[in-house]
Amino acid sequence: MDNQRDIIDVKTSEPVVETPQAETSGSSAIPEAELEQITAEIIRSLKTVYDPEIPVDIYELGLIYKVDLDDDRLLTVDMTLTAPGCPVAGEMPGWVEGAVRGVEGVEDVKVNMVFEPPWTPERMSDEAKLELGWL
Repeated sequence: MDNQRDIIDVKTSEPVVETPQAETSGSSAIPEAELEQITAEIIRSLKTVYDPEIPVDIYELGLIYKVDLDDDRLLTVDMTLTAPGCPVAGEMPGWVEGAVRGVEGVEDVKVNMVFEPPWTPERMSDEAKLELGWL
């Protein structure tokens, strides 16, 4: 039997609320209130990871494409880089894994580096654009 999955919406093109609701793909073994708390903590943790060349966290930069928490509490993060040749390409997934590994309610973490769709500045939040002087 397949595990049910909770997909945490991390699109930065829309305003992020304090505790975003998770989109679910069916009934989950994780209670809704706990899932909301885990979601908020994951976002806080992702916001501690910075691209060393850009003074904005990877969440606000729009480098996080998908966060998936299954019923066994395996957290899978799909992320990208601002450019495939980024000098920290080999290190960044480890930084992300380390940041979210300590989230209470998460048993294990897997980080996937993806390049489809390619990252563009339009993925940045207004907060990131403001920080970079683009607004």
